[in-house]
Amino acid sequence: MADRFSLKIMANHRCLLKNVWNRFYAISRSTATNNSAQNGDDVETCFKRLGDLSFNDTQEAFKSKSNFDLWRALIVLNLCSYETLVQHNLTLMNTTKKIFGQRIFETLMRWSFYGHFVAGANEKDIRPSINRLRAFGVKSILDYSVEADVDTVEKSMEIEDIGGIVDRRVGVISARTYTYEGEPECDRNMEIFRNCISAVTDYTGGTGFSVIKMTALGRPQLLLRLSDVIVKYQNFFKLLTRSDLNNLTECKLSEEQFAKRLDELGLKTDSKELKDWFRECDHNGDGQLDIYEWSRLLDQKFKLAKMFKIVNLRTGKVESLIPDLSELEEAQYRNLIRRIDILAEFAQEKNVRMMVDAEQTYLQPAISRLTVELMRKYNKKKPVIFNTYQAYLKKTLCNVKIDLQIARRDDLYFGAKLVRGAYMLQERERAGAMHYEDPVNPDYDATTVMYDSVFKEIIEEVKKRPMGKVAVMCATHNEDTIRHVLNIMRSNGIGPQQHVCCFGQLYGMCDQVSFPLGQAGFSVYKYVPYGPVEGVMPYMSRRVQENSGSGGMLAKSSRERKMLRQELKRRYKKLQFFYNPAKYASYPEYL
Repeated sequence: MADRFSLKIMANHRCLLKNVWNRFYAISRSTATNNSAQNGDDVETCFKRLGDLSFNDTQEAFKSKSNFDLWRALIVLNLCSYETLVQHNLTLMNTTKKIFGQRIFETLMRWSFYGHFVAGANEKDIRPSINRLRAFGVKSILDYSVEADVDTVEKSMEIEDIGGIVDRRVGVISARTYTYEGEPECDRNMEIFRNCISAVTDYTGGTGFSVIKMTALGRPQLLLRLSDVIVKYQNFFKLLTRSDLNNLTECKLSEEQFAKRLDELGLKTDSKELKDWFRECDHNGDGQLDIYEWSRLLDQKFKLAKMFKIVNLRTGKVESLIPDLSELEEAQYRNLIRRIDILAEFAQEKNVRMMVDAEQTYLQPAISRLTVELMRKYNKKKPVIFNTYQAYLKKTLCNVKIDLQIARRDDLYFGAKLVRGAYMLQERERAGAMHYEDPVNPDYDATTVMYDSVFKEIIEEVKKRPMGKVAVMCATHNEDTIRHVLNIMRSNGIGPQQHVCCFGQLYGMCDQVSFPLGQAGFSVYKYVPYGPVEGVMPYMSRRVQENSGSGGMLAKSSRERKMLRQELKRRYKKLQFFYNPAKYASYPEYL
């Protein structure tokens, strides 16, 4: 009897173990299949899932949205179509807060604009949003989007004139512009960026990006002066080597060639000062100068005034390009370098990729140069640092070629984010006021051509280097550009598993592109802002303007509204009154 009972128990155990194993195997296989679909499929498999490239499938586009989400999106985008409301949106939000009080105001915002454009108040709040994105094939770029109120900033400080622009916020809709409020504020910004990097590690499973702006980490006036110096040094080097921007990185100058060139320019070359200058500039000691010898840019012990010296071709004397830099300014520069280096090292330690945002052209030479130096230091084993390139500028292709050449020469991982750009109106106004050539492409079509040309150049570099050494994020809402990028990927056999190309769009915008791409297996990211309602009001204001006629995205917003209405009608016809997105998740293990 006991033996029979024991046999029965053993049989039950075997049955239970078999069921547990089958369940575990099924889940493991499902998870493996999902992960394969998301990260390991070839490009043709992804294209089959995607179908045509019209991005008209409302069911795929809004699979992750509840009916409430769709109604909220439709109402918010409809409100954005009223120009009067858009022009006074920040005033209206402040008035609503005064009338109803903070609590009711925040509730209204969470049901409307805040809930649509912002993921949550803090790192803990945003986790469900990040998980839901991931469950539908979309990854995250985290950004703590709290900004000081414009009026508060202006009352608390005197805004500094930066290169002829008194207020860099004027004429800029789609990008945040930091104003310098002192070194303690820059330290606080650094801590905010550090927290974002930690959040990427904690909440995205190492798949996300973080973003920094250098003007948040130091005095913009220093970046302006450094940019001016870099341009002057480039012109000086071009004159000595008789080169142009396209082959500048390939040119080297030996001490003998340097002396010969100065002779041709009518300068005495037996000067000890000139020989000392050459050897001082030859930081790596190989007996040759190149355009990017300044490996000491990230050295906090080295003074800028000593680093940037050139030969005055009229007098033959060696002169500093920054002769009047004060001790305070030198200290401010060292603080800037310290902050960006801390963030880059922290990102590397946390295995997080860090994007450096592009800014105005009169600051960009310094920002790009410092970013390249960060790449030299941190991109030796994996792509940690990503530079940003703005396609609306005439010199973008040339600048990308230079940086690709540096990465190839130094055997670095090259990471790029390609955008159209955010500062067009301000750039044109400054060029007109200061009487120099407009740096911006003449029209939208020319910018599109530039965007396509830069992407093709990067793909050509992908072919020349080991797979994975070059990566690019195409951050755009333009469907034609996305189709063009997809077709180039297809023709070159580039799939998601090769980690070459990914896409990026803003949270709450362009869902008809992001989600179908992600669910098909392509690598797609949403720029996910977070912060308390009060602090992100300026961010929400910019998103409202972008979705209006004044932001230039009215046609795209109109298309999204039409698709939202179509999806609501489709669901109600199928009696899906209580639609549950979790049932349709492509990767339910993330929920």
